[in-house]
Amino acid sequence: MGSFFRKESRDGAGATRRVSLAEMAKRASGDGTSQNRAGGERAFLVGLDVRARRKGAVTAQAQAAREAAASSTAAAKNPQKTSTKPTIPEFDAEESLAELRTLAESASARIVGEVLQRRDRPDPATLIGAGKLEEIAGTAASVNADLLLFDHDLSPSQQRNIEKIVHRRVIDRTQLILDIFARHARTREGQLQVELAQLQYLLPRLAGRGIEMSQLGGGIGTRGPGETQLETDRRKIYRRIRHVEQQLENVRRIRAQQRQRRESAPVATVALVGYTNAGKSTLFNALTKAGVLSSPKMFATLDPTIRGVDLPSKRKVLLSDTVGFIRSLPHTLVSAFRATLEEVQRAAVILHVSDASSRLSAEQDAQVEIVLKELEVEAKPRLRVMNKVDLLDEEVAADLMADAERTGAKTVYVSAIEGTGLDHLLERIDAMIEEDRVRRVHLRVPQKEGKALALLEARARIYSRQYQDGVVELEAEAPESVVRRVRQFVVSSEKASS
Repeated sequence: MGSFFRKESRDGAGATRRVSLAEMAKRASGDGTSQNRAGGERAFLVGLDVRARRKGAVTAQAQAAREAAASSTAAAKNPQKTSTKPTIPEFDAEESLAELRTLAESASARIVGEVLQRRDRPDPATLIGAGKLEEIAGTAASVNADLLLFDHDLSPSQQRNIEKIVHRRVIDRTQLILDIFARHARTREGQLQVELAQLQYLLPRLAGRGIEMSQLGGGIGTRGPGETQLETDRRKIYRRIRHVEQQLENVRRIRAQQRQRRESAPVATVALVGYTNAGKSTLFNALTKAGVLSSPKMFATLDPTIRGVDLPSKRKVLLSDTVGFIRSLPHTLVSAFRATLEEVQRAAVILHVSDASSRLSAEQDAQVEIVLKELEVEAKPRLRVMNKVDLLDEEVAADLMADAERTGAKTVYVSAIEGTGLDHLLERIDAMIEEDRVRRVHLRVPQKEGKALALLEARARIYSRQYQDGVVELEAEAPESVVRRVRQFVVSSEKASS
């Protein structure tokens, strides 16, 4: 597949140029000679299980998100008993390593081995300890691994220290996610956002990249050139960051103009959010027939897609597919993708899609809550969509769907791939949309007014129709925007339906 991290060179017009993290990794290790295989680079996975964390030391932000998810779940199930908080399972080390395995496969790596190190606390110099690293170095050499993937974020010094011991390229979790994003970005906007995140990741890792760039190196002919090269690289990256940010600002301005045109018409936007691989794109395709890429690989969707959907009331809404979230999503990615995530901030309703078949769906939902809070959209109207019920036991799935419909909970159970529950989902969305409310009207339309009759046929629910003396009498429910266009034919109207 070529290099593990793709590199795009500047074209003749000076257009797209993405930072090569592979080049950075080669410079860090001093070893760029590993040979690529046809089936992908050979990756050895390294996980860390910190016992102190396993005993319950979680971040305050994550804990707050879990409590919010727990309280909303309890309130939906039993409005009279909101004090009971169900236990939300956390990602344990094995499940976290399994998620890293899936991420690596999404990056087309071949997994040739893995190890899970258990410690009371992370080692500040090498994360897992020098002794364990020596053991891993031997194991990785025996399976001819090209690189080590760590299920942890590494500081620049930790990455350098590890590479000195294992003599292989070392990739941390954030760097792996950045590579997957770079592979899947298709539009100019997506590529710019990925490049900005890569540049922000690369900048603090420039210092100390080998003897030739060391700021601490002594002797004649070492200190000056090293400082010059380092500062030159920094200036280039800062210059490129400013350039990319300006281009993204242009993207935001164009998006704002497009949004203003959309908002001039009474059409609401519904945004799909959720953990990566929850089935958002499959659900998007099922509702819109758009045919966007849906894949079991993580982060298959990066570029936002917006399509129209007709609701049961004949109103039209815009459905927006967004990038999936993940545990410990790098902050640089959230910042870089803010232009894309603005669609979530401006949405009238948020559909929070969850994987009903996952044991960790509650924990994944808690991670989504963290990002939604960072985007300041946690108070928006929201409908939880439990997807993939086709993977559950049939009786369990039927009971869950029937219970949700009976109680009117803010949860809908669907199977996007089989089309189960989609009609009920559209009805629930219809009831939540405030824009362009529906009115019950009685109309008398001359038969010669074909344009008006065609509009009502296409955009209204018609309950009765009578023909008399060249006039069509209709009882219908229609959105306000349609009623205004045929107001000269309205005999009477009722209050907007709820």
